[in-house]
Amino acid sequence: MAADETTINRLNAIAYAFPRHEQTFPTLTAHEIERMRRFGEPRSYGDGDALFETGKPGPGMFVVLSGSVAVTQRDGLGHVTPVIDQGPGQFLAEIGQLSGRAALVDGHADGDVETLLLPPDRLRALLVAEADLGERIMRALILRRVSLIQGGAGGPVLIGPASVGNMARLQNFLARNGQPHHFLDPDADKDAADLVARYSASRADLPLVVCPNGTVLRNPSETALAMALGMIGGHTRDKLYDVAVVGSGPAGLATAVYAASEGLSVAVFDSRAFGGQAGASARIENYLGFPTGISGQALAGRAFNQAQKFGAEMLIPVSVKSLDCSKASGAFALATECGHTLHAKSIVIASGARYRRPAIDNLDVYEGRGVWYWASPIEARLCANQEVVLVGGGNSAGQAAVFLSGHVRKVTMMIRGGGLGASMSRYLIERIEATPNIDLIFNAEVVGLEGAETLERVRWRSRLAPDEFTLDIRNLFLFVGADPATGWLDGCGVQVDRGGFVLTGVASDEGARAVPQLETTVPGVFAVGDVRSGSVKRVGGAIGEGAQVVAALHGFLADDGSPTL
Repeated sequence: MAADETTINRLNAIAYAFPRHEQTFPTLTAHEIERMRRFGEPRSYGDGDALFETGKPGPGMFVVLSGSVAVTQRDGLGHVTPVIDQGPGQFLAEIGQLSGRAALVDGHADGDVETLLLPPDRLRALLVAEADLGERIMRALILRRVSLIQGGAGGPVLIGPASVGNMARLQNFLARNGQPHHFLDPDADKDAADLVARYSASRADLPLVVCPNGTVLRNPSETALAMALGMIGGHTRDKLYDVAVVGSGPAGLATAVYAASEGLSVAVFDSRAFGGQAGASARIENYLGFPTGISGQALAGRAFNQAQKFGAEMLIPVSVKSLDCSKASGAFALATECGHTLHAKSIVIASGARYRRPAIDNLDVYEGRGVWYWASPIEARLCANQEVVLVGGGNSAGQAAVFLSGHVRKVTMMIRGGGLGASMSRYLIERIEATPNIDLIFNAEVVGLEGAETLERVRWRSRLAPDEFTLDIRNLFLFVGADPATGWLDGCGVQVDRGGFVLTGVASDEGARAVPQLETTVPGVFAVGDVRSGSVKRVGGAIGEGAQVVAALHGFLADDGSPTL
């Protein structure tokens, strides 16, 4: 009876953790498995053998033919959490295995096990060739990643006070990239306090990050953390791609999806996370097909998974340092901050824009310590039930204000202009006007920040009078526009306008061929989305340009021939 009760309790726990259990862990029929055999290869494992391990590149998707596999999740502190046992007719993988990224869980054979292994490229081929079966598998892969994130039991452990600015930086990075993680406060957890005492020499070392393999990182950069977690999938450095897309906001993701789905080999770079600025939007309500709205993270996540399904290689986070347009080797060359060079026949600039840093006294002192450039659930928790100031009058500012109003006592919006009509969509203006805890101050600007270790006060003034005022505020949100991220283009011949945005559709020489609308002054280099001069600066417009540029890519590649390295 005790064994039966244990089994029942475990099944109940699984049902609670995976409320869409049948979709998350479907069982394939014998006929469906037979259809999959041409995409896989048989693999056998003995009792206790590892099929995949956390932090190591996953070999692909396993279909269990006989036996049972125990799937568990672990963190760097040695905690192991059972996830599920899978038997005949079930398959083992999550969305990361589309690109061979590091596994997020461990899988060990429970007795002798016979499987069918589908490597990432063959798994992608199955999803495309077997549409109905591929839909079920794709849904399951996505739901499994979501469940692992929501479970909060495995992945890296971030250790440090929640008030440490770099804690929010790393939490945002992991959340934006769909990586399971959790954090511990050393003031409340003895094990965390012991680790801080052992590894941390100063506050600058916090947060500590304990990776699942036991490696401890002191306040790491995003790239260092990604490398330690195996987030950057393997790619062939000497491969010649049809197109390299720099930036994975809505425009870059759209380019990746449409180009890869049409058979082009695609590599996508981004220095931080997929989704760009749109990925930080709490709710997008004016994008076609989503009448109830969708978060920027959800929209970007769907596109990210879709791009991987069609074979686009996502190199995130990898920063591009420079672009060589000389084509000395017969192709464009992209140098990365990692010291590697990638070659492509064509380039799509989709690097968007960087959040603008206004001229405010002591701004750099309080960044990450009360000054924020986006409003996610992480920042919302930090300022719950407080009063906050939000600077900006565009759509991003409006979306952030509405989102924060559900978590804080009051949002004070400061707008440099005399109204919102010229810069914000009407539906957002109406939402703001109807929200009782959002106050508007027009013709105003923040001029200084004060505080000891963290932000404590904001100084502001009216643009119509010289008087200064002070507000006791611990959290300031800045949404004051953005500057184009085009520094990596210096020296390659791509022309920009006076604001630094990339010019397109302009011939570089008199009498030259007709230039496609989205092509820059360098043939074979295209620009889409916010980084392009004259673009609409809306999510829908960026996605449209990302789709539109693929036709121009096909035209260029057909005319340019096939360069080889």
